[in-house]
Amino acid sequence: MKHVDIFTDGACSGNPGPGGWGAILRFNGIEKELSGGERETTNNRMEMTAVITALSALKERCEVTLYSDSKYIIDSVTKGWAVGWRARGWKKADKSPALNPDLWEKLLDLLDKHDVTFVWVKGHAGHPENERCDKLAVAESKKF
Repeated sequence: MKHVDIFTDGACSGNPGPGGWGAILRFNGIEKELSGGERETTNNRMEMTAVITALSALKERCEVTLYSDSKYIIDSVTKGWAVGWRARGWKKADKSPALNPDLWEKLLDLLDKHDVTFVWVKGHAGHPENERCDKLAVAESKKF
């Protein structure tokens, strides 16, 4: 199985407000950058969109190491929260609505298609790929 490293980040000016996301996919020494944005969104939605778009770009099942500074995504996946929300009809354990169910549905489906290991990186701490993804995300948010 092919191994791909993915680096992602999201940004939002205001929350909600104009936002952007950036992703780098690296396979066999070759990199591809992806980015985009929305006029009215949240930081978490942009973080999720970066991950979803990057995983969606893979044309076959892959082993993926995904680097993100989003505790929201990493904890929700690795601690099983998102799977629980879906099982309860997009309700949290306290019965309140889970946020972003449309994106969680897409992300959970993609996680079934690939073998993904999540790695948390501290944002704005000099991690080169995270810094590059942040620049892509901020540039996209400024288009709005």
